[in-house]
Amino acid sequence: MGNILVTGGAGQIGTELIPYLRARFGPERVVATGHRKKPAAAILAAGPFLALDVRDRDALAGAVVRHDVETIYHLAGVLSAVGEANPQLAWDVNMNGLYNVLEVARGHGCAVFFPSSIAAFGPGSPLDDTPQVTVQRPQTIYGIAKLSGELLCDYYHHHYGVDARGIRYPGLISHQALPGGGTTDYAVDIFYAALREKKYTCFLHPATRLDMMYMPDAIRAAIEIMEVDATRLRHRNAYNVTAMSFTPAELAAAIRRHIPEFVVDYTVDPLRQAIADSWPDQMDDSAARSQWGWCPEYDLERMTSDMLQALSVKLAIPFSL
Repeated sequence: MGNILVTGGAGQIGTELIPYLRARFGPERVVATGHRKKPAAAILAAGPFLALDVRDRDALAGAVVRHDVETIYHLAGVLSAVGEANPQLAWDVNMNGLYNVLEVARGHGCAVFFPSSIAAFGPGSPLDDTPQVTVQRPQTIYGIAKLSGELLCDYYHHHYGVDARGIRYPGLISHQALPGGGTTDYAVDIFYAALREKKYTCFLHPATRLDMMYMPDAIRAAIEIMEVDATRLRHRNAYNVTAMSFTPAELAAAIRRHIPEFVVDYTVDPLRQAIADSWPDQMDDSAARSQWGWCPEYDLERMTSDMLQALSVKLAIPFSL
């Protein structure tokens, strides 16, 4: 059995996926990579790390050969808000990086995990219970790249037999990695502010409903879809998955059940508000549930309790549920 290579190892997903994979398969079998940022010290100490720009196909191919890689979790990318500030960079990293990963996978027989996003939908998509298959007209460069990536993965599977699989993530919440420039960053920032200052200024309108998922569920979904029998997958690389849907006001209320003095005000960022308004309120993930058994473990209340508890330890701030 070959090894696993993870691009974007210092990002929000990679920071938690790499330790999970190493605990399951062995530290030396999981190769972490990063470009501008190195992963956390614990990841660097626990197993192999390579400085790697996914736009350099020769370097990527060399890493796959040297480390006998069988599966690539391709997590490197530029997120939504940062992408709107620099769309040329976002397209270069997100699309050329994926193209290189798929070309290397085609040449060396690797399976590929590709994380798509709710950003792959747009204003023409139904916002409530967004179907697995529907109109997709994203208006951000991040969303356009995610939709294009879904189609490119399909192409490489149908034309070259590359075992490319993936899911459409909602907004992700984690206590391990800091936000990286996404539209749903508020749902992480708010917990730090609640514990440190007992107040927070949110950049989205209080009634902005978005699909969300806690990172333990996101990690489990990525691994489960890569391990399921391929004959069960009708959509392969673009499964809707979800766990909870809430507004900033509802998240603030959930936090106040543990920190009653917590106060939130709102200064709307027009760019991120426009992006959020174009994304689904909640996706229909019945295809993932029926075809490969997807089922989230965390709802809003359980996620809120776990985030506050874990962050209080990380920040050395006294807190008890």
